[in-house]
Amino acid sequence: MPRLLHTGQVIIDLVMAVDKLPQPGGDVLAQSARFEAGGGFNVMAAAQRNGLSVVYLGRHGTGRFGDLAREAMNAQGIRIGIADRAGRDTGLCVAVTDASAERSFISYIGAEGELTVQDLASVPAEAGDYVYVSGYSLLHVGKAQALVDWVLALPGGIKVVFDPGPLVEAPDAPLMQALLPRIDVWTSNRVEALRFTGALDIGEALDRLAVHLPTEVLTVVRDGPQGCWFSQRGEHRHVPGFKVEAVDSNGAGDAHAGVFVAGLAQGLSAGEAGRRANAAAALAVTRWGPATSPGAAEVDAFISKTYGA
Repeated sequence: MPRLLHTGQVIIDLVMAVDKLPQPGGDVLAQSARFEAGGGFNVMAAAQRNGLSVVYLGRHGTGRFGDLAREAMNAQGIRIGIADRAGRDTGLCVAVTDASAERSFISYIGAEGELTVQDLASVPAEAGDYVYVSGYSLLHVGKAQALVDWVLALPGGIKVVFDPGPLVEAPDAPLMQALLPRIDVWTSNRVEALRFTGALDIGEALDRLAVHLPTEVLTVVRDGPQGCWFSQRGEHRHVPGFKVEAVDSNGAGDAHAGVFVAGLAQGLSAGEAGRRANAAAALAVTRWGPATSPGAAEVDAFISKTYGA
């Protein structure tokens, strides 16, 4: 059975809700605050809850945050591929959501920012598996080169999913140039796609991404409540979203990505996987917190209710 091998970073989010962010030098009171596993955990939890077996191929630390990360993964049935704990703790992200449901992040990288080829070899990838690569990983000098070298050595029967994230802004960096020809599935939001390509709209971004990526790559670009677009072999298609009342957008894109990959791994078409991913993201934004993806049964019920089928 296919698996998702996630090579990104599980960190701990300090999740806070405020009416608005403070001005520089100012102060505001939060309505709530709690610690939650976040980062790559969000994608993994979404995939696992939707029927795809997941292995975390990243580092985890020694300390209170490492303990929280492992506890959260174990609770979801996510296998921790690298058994040894690092010599320092897992990192932390302050995730602040304002009244508009928009979120802002400040991150500190810990043990998850380091990785070796030997670490990655802890769980051999097998034909049919999906390997998830986060753009954040390319920014960590303690893991980036080892990760790219390992990915480039993977057999062709293993599909590589790439999520650029908000900090990979262009295709020019050497590691990005090396990785681009090996990508099988690209998943990003609209802002990330426009920034990466310099395009003015999603259609143009899809065309420009096709120049950088292999011919057969499946490109998925999320467009918030409008749903998502996907493109393959020069054909673009829009999959409509679902109308909901959003309270927190934190983790919605991760829910979309995890559910989308789970759908592909189960043999769904890109359109059907996209519809399920749109439904999961819509439900996720109605809940507070980073890892709020629904499970498969809830996604099914939501789609059935919406379409009356």
